[in-house]
Amino acid sequence: MFDSLLFELMLVVLIGILSQWTAWKFRMPAIVVMSVAGLLVGPIFGLINPKESMGDLFGPIITFAVAIILFEGSLNLDFKEIKGFSKPIARIVTVGAFIAWIAGALAAHYLAGLSWAVAFVIGGLFIVTGPTVILPLLRQAKLKPRPAAILKWESIVVDPFGALLAVFAFEFIKFLNSQVTLNALLLFFAASIFAVLLGWGAARVIGSAFERGGIPEFLKAPVLFAVVLFTFVFADEIMHETGLLAVTAMGMTMANMRMTSMHDIRQFKENISVLLISGIFVMLTASLNPQILIEIFNLNIILYVLAMLVTVRPLSIWLATINTELNIREKILIGWIAPRGIVALTVSGYFATILLDNGYKDAELLTALTFALVFSTVVLHGFSIGFLAKKLNLTTTDESGVLLVGGTRFAAELAQSVKETGNDVLLIDQSWAGLSHARKLGLNSYVGDILSEQIDYHLDLTPYRYILAMTKTDTYNAHICSDFAPHLGSNNLYQTVFHVGNEANEFTITGGQSLFSPAISIYDLEERMNAGHGIRKTVITKQYSYTQYLRERDDKLILLYILRADGTIEFFTPRIEPQAFAGDAIIALTSPVKTIERVKERLDGVNGETSISYEKVEDLFTREEKQVKPVIPGDAPLSAK
Repeated sequence: MFDSLLFELMLVVLIGILSQWTAWKFRMPAIVVMSVAGLLVGPIFGLINPKESMGDLFGPIITFAVAIILFEGSLNLDFKEIKGFSKPIARIVTVGAFIAWIAGALAAHYLAGLSWAVAFVIGGLFIVTGPTVILPLLRQAKLKPRPAAILKWESIVVDPFGALLAVFAFEFIKFLNSQVTLNALLLFFAASIFAVLLGWGAARVIGSAFERGGIPEFLKAPVLFAVVLFTFVFADEIMHETGLLAVTAMGMTMANMRMTSMHDIRQFKENISVLLISGIFVMLTASLNPQILIEIFNLNIILYVLAMLVTVRPLSIWLATINTELNIREKILIGWIAPRGIVALTVSGYFATILLDNGYKDAELLTALTFALVFSTVVLHGFSIGFLAKKLNLTTTDESGVLLVGGTRFAAELAQSVKETGNDVLLIDQSWAGLSHARKLGLNSYVGDILSEQIDYHLDLTPYRYILAMTKTDTYNAHICSDFAPHLGSNNLYQTVFHVGNEANEFTITGGQSLFSPAISIYDLEERMNAGHGIRKTVITKQYSYTQYLRERDDKLILLYILRADGTIEFFTPRIEPQAFAGDAIIALTSPVKTIERVKERLDGVNGETSISYEKVEDLFTREEKQVKPVIPGDAPLSAK
């Protein structure tokens, strides 16, 4: 319909990014939204056909995108992160992946009718699940730690190797079919070793240059982008298909170099790869022939997809996890959840072209087969993981874990109070120095940007029901609430009020609720902490009601949260003040006057003593400041329940 290539490129990028935003906004799998969008503008309405419009450029663009996507996946393979996992993850990514490859190839040959070469190539490719589809599902389903960790690390570890296994399968099948000689096969393996060494060397050189300051900050992302493409093309020119191995080796090497500039590298990866994934996926689906959409409903393809869903995946998981600590419920869940994602579809398009060029005519079905498996697994697994996990009792639905963002003294003290209630707590800040108070108190902490995609790779966020954004940058707090609203819901997102402007509004412009009653900015909270205010716990009893507590509180008291008798937490907001009942406890920020009054009460009742030593007085004040004191009517230490 449109003859302008520039218009088509603009539309591809625009549709891809809008699809990503729509998926985030409405909590839908991004790949589903991008698939539907690409199909609508491509084969259904015929608005664009990137493959025809770009001509000879279409293949190289897809190839470059695949190289970047694989580099992205391998850049997350920090072996330190997976070293602590026990047998299940090791078995699944080795024995399980091998079984899935063989079983998937058999299914592709006997059910989908593909030749052995194409079947083994696609079988190797379909062992991948991919973090881009798994991580959003895990956050949505709130699985228990063990099944969540296994699914997460399987997707990260196996993701880069699916394409490489497909490459080796392709070369080996050609050798068995006498299309290449033994010398040619050995040459391929030699070229593969060279590709690994090239990727390793490129990573060491660029990593060293980054660490020594040989490359300025503003050039790091462009230089890395150029080196990745150079490494891929150079290896591929020496021996076709080895470029994928080179960029994977490069990413793995950089991931394990313990570079201080790794954050900058991952920022590059996030910005570039999200744009590429969005655009390339729309290009692939928009370029589909309408005939392919009809072929998806072919009985052979339907049987193949069903076999992958209910036979190949469960079989590989059950056999791989024999004699491991996984229970039956966990095996059922992990054996069902295996959504294929963007890597599978983009790389399959790459291999479809190679196989067709080598005379394998049945490779025409590859795109339809891949699209059918990707779409069905993403939809079925995406909409069933929560239901199945609940039925199997593998969710953490009753948790009141709190994730606090912002490294201040008040945040650390608040986190300490939450920890003493028995709930999970984590403090995040972008600065190591900002977490000094948290480290002194022995709290779980993490240095990083919570808005970064990498947070999902390195932290399990499922135990945390609430997010409290309390940094000293109000707009950053607002962005946190906006970003996590589709996943946690605005009712579980809080931020300290802006320290300028109208502080009486409960809801910010992004939907997060203002913290505490009355609302107070993080600057004012820090000032109070420095002035000697402390976090205290008061237990509500039948004799000491919540009404009496409110009547007797001083005007400087800040209500923080209620600890319910069952251990759950509810935060106070300016607009909604939850009621407390007997057995509940009120946690509040109180003034030093309250501390002095409590000490006086204790001085009056210290075994009827008429005189008391200075050391005794000092001890009482110390115990009061730490909130570790004997239980008195209406008052209790934070650790009590």
